[in-house]
Amino acid sequence: MKSNAWIKVTLPIAVLAIGIGGMIAIKASAAKDEDKAAIDTRPTVKVENAVSQDYQVLIASFGEVKPLESTMLSAQVSGEVTGWNKNFVPGGLVLRGEVLFSIEKDAYEAAFLQAQAAVNSAEAQLIEEQARGRVAEQEAKNVAKNQLSDLYLRKPQLLSAQAALKSAQARLKIAQRDLDNCEVKAPYDALVVSRNIGLGQYLNQGVQVAEIHNIESAEITFPIAGFDNAFLPSGLAGTQATVKTKGFDAVTRDGIVTRDLGIVDKATRMSQLVIRVDDPYGIKTDLAPLKYGSYVEVNFAGRTLQQVYKLPQELVTNRTVWVVNKENKLEPRKVDIVREEGAYLLIGEGLRDEDKIVLTLPEYPQKGMEVKLSQPASNSNTEADVAVKSNVIEG
Repeated sequence: MKSNAWIKVTLPIAVLAIGIGGMIAIKASAAKDEDKAAIDTRPTVKVENAVSQDYQVLIASFGEVKPLESTMLSAQVSGEVTGWNKNFVPGGLVLRGEVLFSIEKDAYEAAFLQAQAAVNSAEAQLIEEQARGRVAEQEAKNVAKNQLSDLYLRKPQLLSAQAALKSAQARLKIAQRDLDNCEVKAPYDALVVSRNIGLGQYLNQGVQVAEIHNIESAEITFPIAGFDNAFLPSGLAGTQATVKTKGFDAVTRDGIVTRDLGIVDKATRMSQLVIRVDDPYGIKTDLAPLKYGSYVEVNFAGRTLQQVYKLPQELVTNRTVWVVNKENKLEPRKVDIVREEGAYLLIGEGLRDEDKIVLTLPEYPQKGMEVKLSQPASNSNTEADVAVKSNVIEG
């Protein structure tokens, strides 16, 4: 009986203890399941710290290489062509002062000798009149003053002799010029474009015989768009520039911006600038020739922008850049785009140094969305770095 009573007392207590233990076990298991279910759903983004620096703008455009000057050569005297320079052919290069072709000289040499003889004769006449004048002055000492005159002192005869000498000297100068013009010389280092004469051909004075281009300097006129005008350097004349051709055998030469043409094209609303390149055909150097008619790209340094950021264009949408704030939440920033350069945009206002610029944006970004960083933000110098790097333009 006592045993049954003890069983009746302890059994409910044991059942209750087992139930409590089961409940505790169930709660512990549920807590573990809850811990397992707490998965981090925040999107992962890659960021880069923004660092503002000064940035020198690069102005780029295109233009055609043209000669600084062209000359249509004409003969200044008439006569038969007696010879011409072997380089005086289309495509030939001639140097300043080289004889391009010669005209028969006999008649002009004879005219020169006649003019020279006339000068000698006039000089002799002048000497004779000067002597007569001195004799008249001596005789005038014995003559009353009221009987003296300029004619008696031979002053008119002296003036006439002096005038005759000057006239003879002028004719000699013309004869010398005509004789010199029998040899037509290159006025500058030149490229021969065309030649219209042959050996034995008779030329009339003033007839066009050839066309040549100056190769001492070339010029490239190129347009500047309106949005580039604000970025031109303040001292434009004398700015160093680079001129490049395109293609497999590209040529790169240095030039100098010389001037603004001072007009705005009515059709395109663009300004026109001029770059000069010395010795384009490499006559005085070993540089590759920059041929006339070539279409080239020109580049030169513009203004230096202060404290700007350079971002790839894909990071800017509707003038908005996404950053991660201190709470690791996405935050859109409206930015001021100062200039577009190739695949990049230059940002003026809207960003601050050390802002974490989002490089890999979630598919549906929202303001205040919590994110986690794939790696700590750094100031790396990789190609995708959004921090502005100083870009010093040389040349």
